[in-house]
Amino acid sequence: MPVNGRPDGEATRDEDGTVDGGAGGTARRRTARSAAARTAPDGAGGREYRIVELARAAGVPVRTLRYYQERKLLPPPRRAGRVGLYGDGHLARLRVIGDLLERGHTLEGIRELLSAWEQGRDIGAVLGVDTAGAAPWSREVPVTLTLDELAGLFQDEIDPAALERAAALGLIEVDGDRVTHWSRRQLDAAVALAGAGVPLRDLLSAGQELQRRMDDLAALFVRLIATHVARDRGGQDPGDLTDTLARLRPGAQLTVEAGFARALDRQVRAVIDQLPGRLATP
Repeated sequence: MPVNGRPDGEATRDEDGTVDGGAGGTARRRTARSAAARTAPDGAGGREYRIVELARAAGVPVRTLRYYQERKLLPPPRRAGRVGLYGDGHLARLRVIGDLLERGHTLEGIRELLSAWEQGRDIGAVLGVDTAGAAPWSREVPVTLTLDELAGLFQDEIDPAALERAAALGLIEVDGDRVTHWSRRQLDAAVALAGAGVPLRDLLSAGQELQRRMDDLAALFVRLIATHVARDRGGQDPGDLTDTLARLRPGAQLTVEAGFARALDRQVRAVIDQLPGRLATP
C-alpha cells in the first residue's frame, strides 16, 4: 500500500529518500509553503538541485518526483545541457503536495488546486484551510445537458434502450428532456472514446464490467481496513471506521490509478509486439 499517496513500493526501491519530510505542519505553515512555491523562481537565484538532491531534500523517492512530473503536478526542471536542475520553488511545491495528500486530497484534486493557485487565486481559499474536514468522498462534478446535446456527443447513438441501460448502471439520471451524468470527467472520457470509433453499446458494456471490478476493489480495501486497522484499534464506532477510511483513501486510490496505468502500458506493449506478425501474415 502506498505511503501518503506515493507510488507503491518506492520507499524500498529507491535509496534517495524514504522519510516523508513533506507531510504535516499547521495551516499557517501550509500557507507559507504555498506562497513560496508559487513565487519562488525555479532556478533563478537560490539553490538548485539535481533530481537526487531534490528527492533527498523533500524526503520522497526519485520515482515519486518523476511520477508527479508525468501527472503535471511538478513543473519540468531547467535544462543545463543534459542535466535537469530544480529550484526552491520545486521543493516548496513538493512539500505542499505532501501536506495536501496527508489532508486527504487526491492527486487529481491537488493538480486542480495547484492550477487554480498558479492563476493567482487566494492561497487560503485554494487550499481550503478552513474546510479541510468537509471534503466529500467523491469529488466528481456532475454535468446536466439536454437529450439532443447528449445525442450530438455520441453521434446520434443515443436511443431509449441506451438511456435505460445507462440509467440502470447509475451513470445518468433522466428528468424529462434533461440528462444528468454523475461525472463530467467520465463523460468526457466516454465522448473521446466514441469519437475515436468505439460504439456506445461497447462503451456501456465496458462501463458495466469496470463498475463491477471497481466494486470488488473497493470492497477489498474496506474489508482490509475494517479487519486490520479499525478493529485492531478497538474502533467499533461507524464514525471511527469512516475517519480511518477517509485518512487512508488517497493511498488506496493512487494504488488503483498507478496499477491501472501500469497494466495499460503492459497491454499496449503486448498489442504493439503482435503487430509485426499480423502485418506479415498474407
